Amino acid sequence: MSIRIDGDKSGAVPDRVRRVLRGPRPEKVPSLVGAAVTLVGLLDIAAGVIPRFRHSRMHSLAEVLPGTFGPFAAAFSLTVGVLLLLLAHGLKRRKRRAWRSAVILLPVGALAQYIYRHSVIGVLIALALLALLLVHRREFAALPDPRSRWKALANFVLTTLGSIGLGLVIVSSHPKTIIGNPDFGDRLTHVLYGLVGFEGPIDYARQASWTVGYSLGALGWIIALTTVYLALRPEHPAARLTEEDEVRLRALLDRHGARDSLGHFALRHDKAAVFSPSGKAAVTYRVVSGVMLASGDPIGDVEAWPGAIERFMEEAKAHSWTPAVMGCSETGGEVWTRETGLDALELGDEAVVDVPDFSLSGRAMRNVRQMVKRIERNGYRTKVRRVGDLEPEELERIRRAAADWRGTETERGFSMALGRVGEPGDGDCFIATAHKAAEEGAPPGPYGDIKAVLHFVPWGSDGMSLDLMRRDRAADPGMNELLIVASLTAAPGLGIKKVSLNFAMFRSALARGEKLGAGPVLRGWRGLLVFLSRWFQIESLYKFNAKFQPRWEPRFVVFRTTRDLPRIGFAAMQAEGFVTLGLPRMFTRRSATQRTSRPCAHTDRPALERTA
Repeated sequence: MSIRIDGDKSGAVPDRVRRVLRGPRPEKVPSLVGAAVTLVGLLDIAAGVIPRFRHSRMHSLAEVLPGTFGPFAAAFSLTVGVLLLLLAHGLKRRKRRAWRSAVILLPVGALAQYIYRHSVIGVLIALALLALLLVHRREFAALPDPRSRWKALANFVLTTLGSIGLGLVIVSSHPKTIIGNPDFGDRLTHVLYGLVGFEGPIDYARQASWTVGYSLGALGWIIALTTVYLALRPEHPAARLTEEDEVRLRALLDRHGARDSLGHFALRHDKAAVFSPSGKAAVTYRVVSGVMLASGDPIGDVEAWPGAIERFMEEAKAHSWTPAVMGCSETGGEVWTRETGLDALELGDEAVVDVPDFSLSGRAMRNVRQMVKRIERNGYRTKVRRVGDLEPEELERIRRAAADWRGTETERGFSMALGRVGEPGDGDCFIATAHKAAEEGAPPGPYGDIKAVLHFVPWGSDGMSLDLMRRDRAADPGMNELLIVASLTAAPGLGIKKVSLNFAMFRSALARGEKLGAGPVLRGWRGLLVFLSRWFQIESLYKFNAKFQPRWEPRFVVFRTTRDLPRIGFAAMQAEGFVTLGLPRMFTRRSATQRTSRPCAHTDRPALERTA
């Protein structure tokens, strides 16, 4: 008997039928295995926590070895269950080390569960999962992530809290054998003592004391061993921009730097680069919390972009990193989505001012014009120069001022910030400074007469892109407006025809939501953005940019699936410096200038805070 499957007129089998015949797609296997391992881990934990059945085929053997066989099996089952839960995320990410550990732990957990609980179903589930892991072993080939000692600290804190909670369940799961009526404080004390291997204040009848003691001790060993492993495991270095890669990137920027205003930010030292096979294009990135974040468009020849993008995706697959692109242009987004099948979402707009069209005249520029004139009457003067034209002493004062006026303990910025001022090789950058002489009889400040600083990076041969804005809090308000106007006025003499200012996140939603006739959904979305602006300054950056009558260039985020967006958003906030995973402030030392400085106005932060 033959079965015929009808396809289309060409004889092709429909995709939905093909998927049924082949079963689950290989890329779905790690997710299914991770979920199944989570289930088995929970079963093993339940087997270790719930008292064993008193009537079973193994009961006679357990009686021969009182206090040893049963309690040890319970501790083994509990240990394996917790470790499997810890490995589940690594299996979902196709990590080879997680696969090896799971292959070892599953049969151990099955044996311990059968000895203690005599659960044939639990054993069969574990063995079926083991067989699935062995059959699909090639799917688990991802390399390890860069090592971080913070992971060891996070593991210690989280596993300790989880073990205390699980320990309270274990202590309370033998109510009929507890001697007396201990309160919550006694139970918590018993757990804490048990985690470090000591007997607590609670007494149990029969073998329950051994079972609880071994189980708590096993949890304590899990905390210690996993923390030590994460702290001392062989280092897999984090990606960094090498000197050779920097030279190659600068050569590409010399030839193709005019394509993207964010191109020069690829030279950040905390980014790595992958090049196309021809070497004519590159993608720079940083890995944050398992997300491989690229920024801006690929560098180099557009025709070579697909090769660099392919290398980027291969690297992401090799490590099982989540690929994402922050702040690419419309052209870049089209190439990324066409070559990779990823999706794109408009993130906001970049403010670009065409220098020949800029003027302070007219009603629209009245507020800026009046502010600039007022500041100039107060005795401020401005200078706009290339970094290479500055004297070393003045450059050092500017560098120190920019660092001390930062307003945050960490340097912010990733996709649209260079992260440095005046280092070797950056002589083609631009610096705008505001100066005011000290009052008669007053001592000079630590930075001379410098009151505010703007730093720009090159955008091809005839453009520049704003990097950071810093000012002395004691200076008059409007320093940033003054320096932007000064930079735009001086631009023709420097050969500059276009200037990229700040990035306005969700600008179009803010602009459309305040117009007459906006629908309830758009007004609600704008209301939410205005509310979030209390912390992320979304609306204020948009309004600040709009003062200079720029043209708006859309920027996009490229991602794989919608469910990856929260993770990508969190990683981007880490990369930009808005979320810092580190020790609490009370444990960190601060310099004298940092102790006395306070956060500045919204435009005093790095320009892409721009992504606020």
